[in-house]
Amino acid sequence: MDSEDMDPEGTDTEVMDPEGTDAEAVRARYAGAAQAFMELAGQVPHQAWSRPALGEWDVRALTGHTSRALTTVETYLGTPAAGARVPGPVEYFLAVRGATSPAAIAQRGRETGEALGEDPAAAVRELVQRVTALVRNTQDDALVVTPAGVMTLIDYLPTRTFELAVHTLDLARALGLPPPAALAPAVAASLELAGAIGSRLPSAGDLLLLLTGRTGLPENLSVL
Repeated sequence: MDSEDMDPEGTDTEVMDPEGTDAEAVRARYAGAAQAFMELAGQVPHQAWSRPALGEWDVRALTGHTSRALTTVETYLGTPAAGARVPGPVEYFLAVRGATSPAAIAQRGRETGEALGEDPAAAVRELVQRVTALVRNTQDDALVVTPAGVMTLIDYLPTRTFELAVHTLDLARALGLPPPAALAPAVAASLELAGAIGSRLPSAGDLLLLLTGRTGLPENLSVL
């Protein structure tokens, strides 16, 4: 469904996401981030899949973990809706924050990476094509059943865009390659989402100091 639906009186009404951005833009950022991930995965040399990437993960495991930003959309859309409603992406991240142990996340990444098979880039390409087509053909208000609760698709997609943006940047760093240009809108939106999440945490002040270059960041790295 496009960003405009018909209201009961037959006039156009714009569907908005929680941050005040139209649904069409939410979809475009997700598709762009998925495209960027696919593009970067296609540039991984055969011998580089076992290269160290992020923490315990090699490039294959990081790619596998990142691919879950696609597979979860497919899986959660296919799950019968039941449970508490989650109003938006900020509440989603606050609900799942710290809910899964780092060891479990690391193991799941390795398992998902192995499941990509002998040609991970081809597996990612097929997955991106399949899931982005599914999203294009699914209504904004379709329900997805997430670990935090039930959400609409248009509210859930920003959380997947966030994951794609962050981990595609991780993958680019591991490979020593520039992030694909298609990732830029997702990065911008993810910065806004990160700020909204951070503002709700007890550490909000410390995070603001980090962003303004006060401590813990490379020299001259600041939003100011």
